[in-house]
Amino acid sequence: MNLKEIKELIKVFNSSDLNKLKIEDGDFGLTLEKGGVVVATAPVQASAPAPQAAAPAPAAEAPAADEKRIPDNAVHVTSPMVGTFYRAPSPDSPPFVNVGDTVRKGQTLCILEAMKIMNELEAEFDCKILDILVEDGQPVEYDMPLFLVEKV
Repeated sequence: MNLKEIKELIKVFNSSDLNKLKIEDGDFGLTLEKGGVVVATAPVQASAPAPQAAAPAPAAEAPAADEKRIPDNAVHVTSPMVGTFYRAPSPDSPPFVNVGDTVRKGQTLCILEAMKIMNELEAEFDCKILDILVEDGQPVEYDMPLFLVEKV
């Protein structure tokens, strides 16, 4: 496969409903996963387990650490879509919310970018931000916890 074919394949993959695509052509292998993981390698067997082992580890550790210190009335605000998480409207702007902030219903918590469209995620109820569970610019999955909040 040449670079032009790979770029076209990535474009088609991004606009599809597929979450994972794996192609093997002789010594060349390409694995695409939505959520930010793109791996291209020559030895196919050596590369296949690496993305699978690396991706679940951070997600498995974060909820376990959060569950130890969650108050009884705390809930997670989860992502309604697959996209990229942004804490602020632009890189030079302050974040919409910080840990410790009290937020009113309808106030913007973050922006989720999906297919070049910026979607504002608003608070569904009055709450206090206890923790922000993802980093700015990080890819997020559907139903992934983004914030730990306490209803007020």
